[in-house]
Formats: sequence, structure tokens, C-alpha cells
Amino acid sequence: MRTANINRTTAETDISVTVNLDGTGSYDCKTGVGFFDHMLDQLARHSLIDISITAQGDTHIDDHHTVEDCGIALGQALAQALGDKRGIKRYGECHLPMDDAQIRCALDLSARPFLVWNISFPTQKVGGFDTELVREFFQALATHGGITLHLDQLHGVNSHHIAEAAFKACARALREAVEPDPRKGDTIPSTKGAL
Repeated sequence: MRTANINRTTAETDISVTVNLDGTGSYDCKTGVGFFDHMLDQLARHSLIDISITAQGDTHIDDHHTVEDCGIALGQALAQALGDKRGIKRYGECHLPMDDAQIRCALDLSARPFLVWNISFPTQKVGGFDTELVREFFQALATHGGITLHLDQLHGVNSHHIAEAAFKACARALREAVEPDPRKGDTIPSTKGAL
């Protein structure tokens, strides 16, 4: 079973994450940050990775710690569920349109974390959610998931659509990358013999 459970507790947040890479995209995300929950639901639904996240954070200050720490814990859960990555496709990409927005995602489950971020938001907030936190989430996810992650915006004038397209594009790319590769069997997808 390619599953993982991560519990992360700090002075700022208390987070529990469960993932199943071979799921159906079911989701149960309760972080106390409404727009972020909506984005996490999209990530699960379109990756076909079952994701459950509960978080209690210092949202009386702002949403930063909760969003970033959820990215950390989710990245750790993905890395744990992937194990040594035997038999996976490793790479994934998606070119996703959502109304006015068009986002391209390419990723490598390389164990070499790196984020390339070419996305800009025309507004500082979507409702009460700070749009700068979208990057913070993906930075934490990439760093703690060992993911080389490129996100590029081709078009977009609506901040909600841009953010949602980024989460969906990443989800579809993850779906491809974590899939078993029927031609590779039980081998590690690297000439190094390890990832």
C-alpha cells in the first residue's frame, strides 16, 4: 500500500495528513482556511490521490503558518508514500486552462527539491486569502516532497482562476508521475539506481 500518515506539531500549528497514492481522489481537508481547503480538494480530486488534512493553526495572526506547514506535512507524506519510488513514471506534466487562466506544470519526483515559479496574481487577496501564500504552499510541498516543480503562467486575469489552475495543473502532473510504469516493473527510474 502506497500510503502515509504524517503528524506535525509546532508552537504555531498542529497538522495531521493522510495520503493514499492509489486512491480515487477523495478528500477531507479542514485547515480552518476556506479558500485553501478548496484548493487542497482540487489537488486531491485531480491527482486521484486520497488526501485527508486536519489543521489547527494560529490563524488569529494570519494564514501563513497553517498554509506553509500543510505544504510541509503533505510533502513529507507524499515522499513517505512513494518510498524508494520503484516502478513509478517519475515525471509528470500538464498544460491546464481554466477560463482566462492557463497554467503549465512540469515536475520530477527526483528527491532534488527545486521550485521554479512564474506566476503572478493581479490581486493581493482572493476573498480573505493572501495570494502570496499559494507560492509558499508550493515551495513547502516541493522542498519536503523532494520534487523539482516548475509552474508557469501563460495567461490569467482572475486571481481565483490562476490559483485554482495552478493546483489543478500540479495535481494532474502528480497523477502522472506517481503512476506505476507498466514497462519498468519494479525498477527505480534512474540510471543512478536510487532517487
